[in-house]
Amino acid sequence: MKKILLLSAAIAVLSSCSGKQVKYNVCVTGAEDGTAVSLVDKLSGDVIASGEIAGGELNLSGKADKNALLYVQKADSDWQTIFFADGKDVAVDLEDNSLVGSELNEKLTAYDLQAGENYKDVLSDIARYGELPEEEQPAFAAVINEKIEGISAYYKQILEENRDNIIPAAFISEIAEGAEEDELDDIFNPKYPYATHPYALKVKKQLDEYNAKMAEAEALKNGIIGKKFIDLEEPDVNGKMHKLSEYVGQGKWVLIDFWASWCGPCRREMPNVVEAYKKYHDKGLEIVGLSFDSDKEAWVKAIADLEMPWIHLSDLKGWETVASDTYGVKAIPASLLVDPEGTVVARDLRGDALGAKLAEVLGE
Repeated sequence: MKKILLLSAAIAVLSSCSGKQVKYNVCVTGAEDGTAVSLVDKLSGDVIASGEIAGGELNLSGKADKNALLYVQKADSDWQTIFFADGKDVAVDLEDNSLVGSELNEKLTAYDLQAGENYKDVLSDIARYGELPEEEQPAFAAVINEKIEGISAYYKQILEENRDNIIPAAFISEIAEGAEEDELDDIFNPKYPYATHPYALKVKKQLDEYNAKMAEAEALKNGIIGKKFIDLEEPDVNGKMHKLSEYVGQGKWVLIDFWASWCGPCRREMPNVVEAYKKYHDKGLEIVGLSFDSDKEAWVKAIADLEMPWIHLSDLKGWETVASDTYGVKAIPASLLVDPEGTVVARDLRGDALGAKLAEVLGE
């Protein structure tokens, strides 16, 4: 990204902080008396107004930055009715999440409600997937993936239909997530009104930070091949601390396996890892599982359910585990194969590739 773009973004952020404020008046209906309702600034996450439905409605009023992205949410609901504070009165019906207001906000709501239906459809299919016979799952997975691609296409449609206004700012995370890397510069080009909206700028900053972290992690992963393993220390399932060096570099081939009980691809790959362990353990193979779990009960249960008889370590910090930063692992399943002297010789071996490499170094 050119420096001029970053400068433009910085100027836009500064101007948004000292920009014009407008009055908002939100009439909320469609819920029982006593229902708690909050009005939240999506940029900061701060609740800027709240109250309870009384006599069938609730009126929330105040001031916000011009075109700030706000949302109405009732207690115990995940749905957020979003709108821009454009100075026009807004009426929100919590029964169907509809909104009446300016032309801009009504158009925004129509897009958002359709996106919600798209997600609901996919989530329903995902729930059904687990109930299908195993032989039917691959074909149904293809159907689900096609619908997920359709969701990305829908957000791209929103973008293309609204490059001349700020509506895409409300969906900028989803738009960016479904875009190819070479499309991002154009999506965030400050010539478009939505791209200099404070919420879009926040997402852009987060995306840049994430990409930089991923690039750093990839460089670390690539750079470790041919080098000595990096030691770390984590507790086992009984809480006893162990160093990786207790098992690695001790004269055996070691597969360091990064996984988690909640990781579907990890669980699908695990039978292959178990088979490799059974076949090559007596020939000098050890496995050390480094889990990205945060729930100890789920972690221990998965070890038993998947019949994984090797050493398991985890600090139960999820993605913040020391194993992630030490080895630059930002996606799982992942693995490192380390030779008897402690040198990393391969990474991310799965399926047939794992068996082929072990056969090469340990013999059939």
